Amino acid sequence: MNSVDEAPSMRVVLIEDEKQIRRFVGMALAAERWQVFEADTARQGLSEVGTRRPDLVILDLGLPDGDGIDVVRDIRGWSSVPVLILSARPHEQDRVAALDAGADDFLTKPFGVSELMARVRALLRRTRSGTVQQQQLSFGTVVIDMASRVVRRDDAVVHLTPIEYRLLSVLISNAGRVMTHRHLLREVWGPSHASDHHYLRVYMTALRRKLEVDPTRPRHFITEAGVGYRFCIEPW
Repeated sequence: MNSVDEAPSMRVVLIEDEKQIRRFVGMALAAERWQVFEADTARQGLSEVGTRRPDLVILDLGLPDGDGIDVVRDIRGWSSVPVLILSARPHEQDRVAALDAGADDFLTKPFGVSELMARVRALLRRTRSGTVQQQQLSFGTVVIDMASRVVRRDDAVVHLTPIEYRLLSVLISNAGRVMTHRHLLREVWGPSHASDHHYLRVYMTALRRKLEVDPTRPRHFITEAGVGYRFCIEPW
């Protein structure tokens, strides 16, 4: 597979206090011809993000001078740059808190180069697609005409209810990003339904049944256990 972008000008700020992790991640990104700017504290990291204006931020949650979740909130106050979280924390609520604060995705330590780069590619696809108004999107054998709101699978029209289409729209507009249960519920049903997780299970089951080749082994509508869901245009 080709690198995320053939141009050497793509920039990433890596905020991580573990030297070995910084070296491992930095080498993986440098192999894809990225410019990597490193920081080992929250304060230095925020300074690098503000100065470098990167295409991506990779951020550890556990930093010596602050919590990575607070760094995410700070960044989100003035930037929409994609933020990929690195976390050794075992609890799902930490990942949910980071995502609800504005992070786009997370990787649990330890992780491999292939998974790291897959997450990076997915986040950049979402960022790039957001700069152009797409008229059509396709994945697997599904084609979605965004202008007419018509969904086809194997050239046959698929009927989606208004809520199913709204859920699909939110997921595809955030392709590659982990969407928490709370975020999806707020976006699709409104703030009064932010804890009604059973709504999501029912409608995700319906989307998978209508749009996945094998709904029992989804390749595009992925469950992030205890956290939420992720839509993947290209299966990893």
